[in-house]
Amino acid sequence: MNTNKKTINVVWFKRDLRLQDNEAIFNAIRTNTPTLLLFVFEKSLENDSHYSARHWNFIKQSIVDLNLQLKQYNTKILAVSSEMLQVLNILEETYTIDTVFSHQETGLKITYERDKTFKRFCKNNQINWVQNINNGIFRGLKDRSNWVAGWENYMNEPLLDFNPKQGQFLSIDAITELENVLEKTNLETVADQVFQKGGTTMGGKYLKTFLDDRYHQYSYNISKPLLARKSCSRLSPYISWGNLSTRQVLQKTATFRLTCTDKKQIDSFVSRLTWQAHFIQKFEMEEIMEFESVNKGFHTLNKKPNENHIEAWKKGLTGFPLVDASMRCLNETGYLNFRMRAMLVSFFTHNLWQPWQEATQHLSQMFLDFEPGIHFPQLQMQAGETGINMLRIYNPIKNSYEHDPDGEFIKKWVPELANIPRAFIHEPYKMTYLDQKFSDFEIGITYPKPIVNMERTRKFASDFLWKMKKDPLVKAEGLRILKLHTMADIGDNSE
Repeated sequence: MNTNKKTINVVWFKRDLRLQDNEAIFNAIRTNTPTLLLFVFEKSLENDSHYSARHWNFIKQSIVDLNLQLKQYNTKILAVSSEMLQVLNILEETYTIDTVFSHQETGLKITYERDKTFKRFCKNNQINWVQNINNGIFRGLKDRSNWVAGWENYMNEPLLDFNPKQGQFLSIDAITELENVLEKTNLETVADQVFQKGGTTMGGKYLKTFLDDRYHQYSYNISKPLLARKSCSRLSPYISWGNLSTRQVLQKTATFRLTCTDKKQIDSFVSRLTWQAHFIQKFEMEEIMEFESVNKGFHTLNKKPNENHIEAWKKGLTGFPLVDASMRCLNETGYLNFRMRAMLVSFFTHNLWQPWQEATQHLSQMFLDFEPGIHFPQLQMQAGETGINMLRIYNPIKNSYEHDPDGEFIKKWVPELANIPRAFIHEPYKMTYLDQKFSDFEIGITYPKPIVNMERTRKFASDFLWKMKKDPLVKAEGLRILKLHTMADIGDNSE
């Protein structure tokens, strides 16, 4: 037994994969106790059906990027595959752990339960656990009456510098010794140009190119599936995984706004960052949203899963070109603009009349920027099951004509439609027999027939949900939700 163990602190990285403006690191450095930087690829999370390899690869790329920055301090992040409690038990064989620093994670039930278990472990082992606020999301709020002011105050606080002294972190040699007794994670990833690459360095480049040029068309192209890929900031994965803090992005943007030539575009972008925080705070206060509708009045909505419909939707084989192009694009690249995401959920829950719970895991696996606090509130809002939001049943045909008029996005992602006449690109099922022959195309063979009747299913869903909105419990729950969450001073987030 080692009776002369060295005392250390641990910074437990989760969704805060950055050095600058990282309060956990900042607090650890101030103690002047040697600090171990740690990321645990928790096997329980890797096996959770909300995650996929694209997430873990993004995290690995982020850690590699951090290690390059940490090299000058003769340290690196200890990246291991295990569970947090197992790692700490092994660490305590060599070191005395004084304090673990981390942020409060607004995550899935599995991470919340893990944190509660970890808290008990720390108490039983006389380890301090200091958790800091993450991106202005506050735990334990009873209502949202002062949330906007608190969030804005947090966002206006000075950024926390990363300026350690030499020797404040465990050395690379010491970490190598720990890697020998733990299951070291292989951080190599396959070079892939399809997904956005993880890391603070890459996140900074996206922010720079957005403010340098791309922002000019932000609000004009935000709903267009092809053009949005360039005109939107594309910062969501870097914020979701913490390569950049929301505060860093907002303060950089605020400084840029002082001299920029198109303040309207910047204001639109900032508004969406505010709404992002709003939804995460909502999920923090209503964690049941992971499993059930936030409005209890909709718990009686008994939709029956149809496996054929679900599989066609997942694979982009519904017979509706914009729906299929959007899903295939998401499956392939991990990115889709907001309107097309909303349309996919609307089509699934309204036209296919499927429970939103059946969509959650596929979408979370595909979204490179999967953020639980955005994911579940948005699913329920687009499914029309909040009782407070405007019921929006997106028409994929109308959206196709409006936002992909020449069918460029459709042709890129549904290549079997690439050679049909432009007049039919949005509704290929309207082609006559001769039209199909001339185009070497056969509806139902080359490309699926529509799996549902669009007008009939839209009317059914609309009539059914509007009727439910009049239900006394739905109304009562709507009032409860409004009282708890509504903030009149941050405007509307509609497109």
